[in-house]
Amino acid sequence: MGCRVLTTDIPDVKIILPEKFGDHRGFFSETYHKREFATAGIHLEFVQDNHALSGPKGTVRGLHFQTPPYEMWKLVRVVRGSIFDVAVDIRKYSPTYGKHVAVELSAEKWNQLLVPAGFAHGYCTLEPNTEVVYKVTNYYSQEHDKGILWNDEALGIRWPVEGSAALSEKDKKWPRLSASGVYFS
Repeated sequence: MGCRVLTTDIPDVKIILPEKFGDHRGFFSETYHKREFATAGIHLEFVQDNHALSGPKGTVRGLHFQTPPYEMWKLVRVVRGSIFDVAVDIRKYSPTYGKHVAVELSAEKWNQLLVPAGFAHGYCTLEPNTEVVYKVTNYYSQEHDKGILWNDEALGIRWPVEGSAALSEKDKKWPRLSASGVYFS
C-alpha cells in the first residue's frame, strides 16, 4: 500500500494521492494509513469523520475554521462527484497570510487535500449530488466555529460559480478576512 504526498504553493497544505487497486469486481484503497502518513512526515491524530452531501452544483460550503483550543486539521476527499476545494492561510504572522491553495478534488481523481489548523476551508461543488468525506483532528465546538466570507475579493479566489452560489444562511454572513479578527498567530 502507500500514497504519494505532494507539496503545494503553501508548503503546509498537502495533496494526498492514495493508491487505488482495481479489478473486475471494483477497487480497494487505503485512504488513510497512520504509519504511511508518519513516513511522509504527517503526524496527526484524527478523532472524527464527517460526511456531507450537497445536492445542487454550485453549492459553496465555507470558508470555515475553528478557533483555539478547538482548531483542527482536515483530510478532505470526495466519494461522489467533484469539488473546487480551497484552503486559506489565516495565521496572522505567516508569510503566506491571506493566500490560498485551490485544488479540484474528485471521486475520479481519488485525490485528497490536507488542510492545516490555522486555515479557513471551503469548497464549491462542480457536480450535482456531490459527497465529501473528511477526517478532523479535533471535535466540533459551536462556540469556536468561525468563518470568512467565501467571496471576499481580497482573497483572490476564482470560484467556479455560474450565477449565484447555493449557500447556508450562516455562510452568507461571515465577515471579510480584514474584519474577522486574529485567531491564529
